[in-house]
Amino acid sequence: MRVRYLGWAGVELEAGGETLVIDPMLDAGAVFAAYGELAADLHLPEVIAPAGARSALAGLVTHLHRDHADADALSGALKSGARLYGPRAGGGGPMEELGTAQAAAELERASLELQEIDPWTTFTEGPFEITAVPAVDGSGDPQVSWIVAAEGRRILHAGDTMWHGFWWRMAHRYGHFDVAFLPINGAAVNFPHRQPESRLPAAMTPEHAAAAAAALRTGLAVPIHYDGYEFDPYYRPVDNAADTFAAGAAARGVATMMLRPGDLLHVHDVAKPELAA
Repeated sequence: MRVRYLGWAGVELEAGGETLVIDPMLDAGAVFAAYGELAADLHLPEVIAPAGARSALAGLVTHLHRDHADADALSGALKSGARLYGPRAGGGGPMEELGTAQAAAELERASLELQEIDPWTTFTEGPFEITAVPAVDGSGDPQVSWIVAAEGRRILHAGDTMWHGFWWRMAHRYGHFDVAFLPINGAAVNFPHRQPESRLPAAMTPEHAAAAAAALRTGLAVPIHYDGYEFDPYYRPVDNAADTFAAGAAARGVATMMLRPGDLLHVHDVAKPELAA
């Protein structure tokens, strides 16, 4: 299995001659477009399109925030008839669902129907065995993380989840992970529809991600969801996230690799972790 990093939280997986995409994004500027001129000078993360145009046999989204569910990116990646999977909708009123409304509307306009999957559900798409596992969103919107196994290897993609206690359950059920893609920017959010502000991280901090990597017993931890969107007072990521994460993971005995958009990771080259008896 090979994984191409697409920037921000996007990845493209290749195995058995097939591809699968998770959280691809093409238009990084659309994420805060509703804020108009206030967001005009944002530092946007670098993102690229998947290598295979309209060839992916399935798409996965961790949740319906615009930086994880870009309808144009998905439409450009998925082959005709391919399925798109994501978490079960929250079912609330307009204010409850405001954070997911943009992505949901764009998916509908693109005629992309989301197949809703509950946590701990496993299914197959071609050579890929896919499992939705629990995640916790910092603004209260439905989210899952994705486990994908193929060719004897297993990866975890954790979207932009907060810290939670399901890491150990995942390790108990699956033994270990070859690679874990973990969010690290620890952003505090202050959105008008989520008041009063918590002033707490709405995604894992670098320290949280290092602890999660160790709990997962992963052979390699790759940081995602950092370097972009500093937008005070609405979205405030931590500083020096990548360096802090690498130091924290090293202190816990976890190997890390920083990828740039377009970099290709051969999962079979990753050494399996030494597991305690």
